[in-house]
Amino acid sequence: MEARTLTPTQLHLLKLFSHNDSEEYALEIQDVLTQHFQKKLDEEADKLWDEGILDDKRLEELRHEDFHVK
Repeated sequence: MEARTLTPTQLHLLKLFSHNDSEEYALEIQDVLTQHFQKKLDEEADKLWDEGILDDKRLEELRHEDFHVK
């Protein structure tokens, strides 16, 4: 297995978790991160919609697309 260097983000998250190792704390951080990235995703989707790049037709196409295929 290839050794990998941790990114600055990963190191920072490890430091955050080192202060409190409870499951409740981990779930709270997960919830905060999920909300943050969902907000960013919503903002980008709104931008694409406003620019006409994303519409109902494209959303329907994406619904049937297999993103696991390379």
